[in-house]
Amino acid sequence: MLDQTMKQQLETYLQNLKRPIELVKYVDASEKSRELSTLVDEIADLSDLITAVTIEKDVNDEPTESASERQYRVPSMVVRSPHADTEITFSGIPLGHEFTSLVLALLHSGGHPIKVDEQTIVAIRNLDGEFNFETFISLSCQNCPDVVQALNIMAAINPNVHHTMIDGALFQEEVDERKIMAVPSVYLNGKPFAQGRISLQEILRKVDTAAAKRESAELSRKEPFDVLVVGGGPAGAAAAIYAARKGIRTGVVADRFGGQVQDTMAIENFISVKETNGPKLVASLEEHVKDYAVDIMHGQKAQSLEAVNGEISVTLESGATLESRSVILATGARWREMNVPGEKEYRGRGVAYCPHCDGPLFKGKKVAVIGGGNSGIEAAIDLAGIVEHVTVLEFDNTLRADEVLQKRARSMRNIDIVVQAQTTEVIGDGERVTAIEYVKRDSGEKVTLPLAGVFVQIGLVPNSEFLRDTLALTARGEIIVSATGETSIPGVFAAGDVTHVPFKQIIIAMGNGANAALGAFDYLIRTPVEESEAKEITPGKTSNQAA
Repeated sequence: MLDQTMKQQLETYLQNLKRPIELVKYVDASEKSRELSTLVDEIADLSDLITAVTIEKDVNDEPTESASERQYRVPSMVVRSPHADTEITFSGIPLGHEFTSLVLALLHSGGHPIKVDEQTIVAIRNLDGEFNFETFISLSCQNCPDVVQALNIMAAINPNVHHTMIDGALFQEEVDERKIMAVPSVYLNGKPFAQGRISLQEILRKVDTAAAKRESAELSRKEPFDVLVVGGGPAGAAAAIYAARKGIRTGVVADRFGGQVQDTMAIENFISVKETNGPKLVASLEEHVKDYAVDIMHGQKAQSLEAVNGEISVTLESGATLESRSVILATGARWREMNVPGEKEYRGRGVAYCPHCDGPLFKGKKVAVIGGGNSGIEAAIDLAGIVEHVTVLEFDNTLRADEVLQKRARSMRNIDIVVQAQTTEVIGDGERVTAIEYVKRDSGEKVTLPLAGVFVQIGLVPNSEFLRDTLALTARGEIIVSATGETSIPGVFAAGDVTHVPFKQIIIAMGNGANAALGAFDYLIRTPVEESEAKEITPGKTSNQAA
C-alpha cells in the first residue's frame, strides 16, 4: 500500500511515539479489507510500539449494540491507546488527503504532544457526557481532513469522545440511507451535527456553550493592537508578516486560516512554485506567520467595525470586542450563489459548490455545472471522470474559459455544453435534487433537465456585508481602497479579494496584503499617540527588515 518513500517518512514520524498503541483492523474477505489489512501490517512493521490486532468479521454477523463492543464498519482501522483509554476509528482506507489524519492519530495516541493551546486541551478534557462523532468524507475532499483531525484531537484527549472517519464512497449504502449529499458531514450520537468545514473551536462552542463565553471574555480582555488583521487568507497572512516585521503588536482574527484558498485544488500560477495545492499553501502560510510575534485568533468572524478618536473597535460574532490603532480588512470572498428557487433548500442535498469535495458522492449520476468560466469548465472536466454525465449551463452566448480547457471539455463524450442558458429553478422531491430548470435565452423555451446534482461555479462575492454602512463600497460590495490600501476611514486598510482591485489572484492578494501593512505602518508613525497611551513595544523576530 505504501511506497518506499512514504514508509521512510512514516518511520521517521513514528520515532516520536512515546507509548504503545494498538491498531485493530476489522476486516472480512473483501478486496478493500485486504488493502486495509496490508496497510495496518505495514505501519505496525515500522515501530516496536505499534501492535496490529486482526478481528475477522462475517457479513452474517449480528450487529452489536453494547457500548463496550461498538459496531465497527468493515473494513475499519481503530487506533487505540491502552494508556489513555482512547480510540480513533477510520472506516475505509485513510489514504489520499486523509493520510495525514492517520499519521496525526497515530502520533497523538502514542503520546506525541498535540499542537493545541493548553486552554483548549483543558476544555476538551472537561467535556461531560458521551460524544460519538461520525464524519462522512471523500478521499478527494481537501476540506475534510481539517474536520477529521479536529475531532480526532478531541478523541485523543478525552476517552468519552469517540470519532469515526467514514469514506462515503466505500459505504455508499449508508450515505444513501442518511441522504448525505455533501462532505464533510458530521453526526453526533447519530444525529446531524455539522456540514462543511468546522474548526476545533467551533465544535467546542457547539458542545460546550460555557467554553464559548469564556473564550469571548478572554478575547475582549486583550490589550489593544497596533495592527489588527481581519481575515487569514493570502492577503491577511502577508499583511500580518509585514506588520510583525516592523516590531509592532500584530493580531490576526479569522474564521478559518487560509480562507478560499483552502478550497483550491491545483495552483500552478504561483510564481516560483511550479505546482502546489490550496491546503499545502495554507499550511505554509500559517507556519510562516507563526514565525513572528503574531496573535492568531481562530474561529472568529467580524460582525462590525467602529472608529472613534483614532481607536478602532472590531466586534466579533461571538460578542468579543478587539481594539486596535489600525485595522487591515482581508476577509476575502466566497462562492456566488444563483439565487434561484430551490438553491438554498437543497444546499448540501444536491446543490454543491466544491466539485473536488462532493464529486465522489455523485458517482455514476447525472449532474450540471453552472458557469462557463475557468472554474466551471475545470469542474466539468473533473466531474466527468466520476459521474455519468455533466451538462454545463452558461448564461452568456459563449464560454469564458481558456481555450485549452474548452477543447478538453468538448473532447469528452459525457460533457454537454449549453450556452445562453438561464437557470431558473432547482427542483427536488423534498429530500434531494431531482432536476434543474433553465430557459434558453435565444428562444425562451423552458427546459427541465433531470439530474442528481448541481455544482455552482459562477464567481465570487466579497465578504463585506458587515461593513455596508461603515465604509465606501462599490455596487458589488467591494471595499474601495487607495494606492496604499487605505479605505474611507483613516487607519482602516483593506487587501485582497474583498477590495475593488480588478484581478482576484493569490499572488495579487499577497501583494495587496504587504502593501496594506506598509500603508498601516506609515499611518501609525505619522499619527500622534498620547503620552499616557504610549507603551513599550516588544518586538517579534524582525531580522532582515529591509526585505
